[in-house]
Amino acid sequence: MEDDSRFESFVADRADALLRYGYVLSGNAHDAADLMQEALIRLHRAWPRVRRKQDPEAYTRTIMARLHISVWRRRGREHLTGDLPDEADRRRLLPSDVEQGLWEALKGLPRKQRAVLVLRYYEDLADEDIARVLGISRGTVRSHASLGLGKLRSALAPSTTAQKGVS
Repeated sequence: MEDDSRFESFVADRADALLRYGYVLSGNAHDAADLMQEALIRLHRAWPRVRRKQDPEAYTRTIMARLHISVWRRRGREHLTGDLPDEADRRRLLPSDVEQGLWEALKGLPRKQRAVLVLRYYEDLADEDIARVLGISRGTVRSHASLGLGKLRSALAPSTTAQKGVS
């Protein structure tokens, strides 16, 4: 009974942060909610063990990152579209107007590159930790990070011809 109340307290305290993390991973509010929900179901099953031995939030974020990659493998590159149910959720989840260009460019990256960049810069994880979370080698982490950053730079850089005034 005490475990259930602690789990409920954890969910109440960290749900918004986990939902934002899901949005950063997936680039889609619906997928973010699905990731968070499935991760919390799995966390609940392992709650007694996780609460005693590990950080529950880190465990949940690891589950979300792995689910994000595995869901993509199963369903391909399907993208859901639609509006969020209300404006309050939209303001809480979506990036500000200033950040919108970066998030649009980030959404254009392949899922593994996006996951690596999110884990590195949003979660501030080291390459070894990212490799463990995603189940890939450290070299693959570095490769995905390099490729992803290159694509972001290209997407966000002003056009070279516009800078030179050439039409």
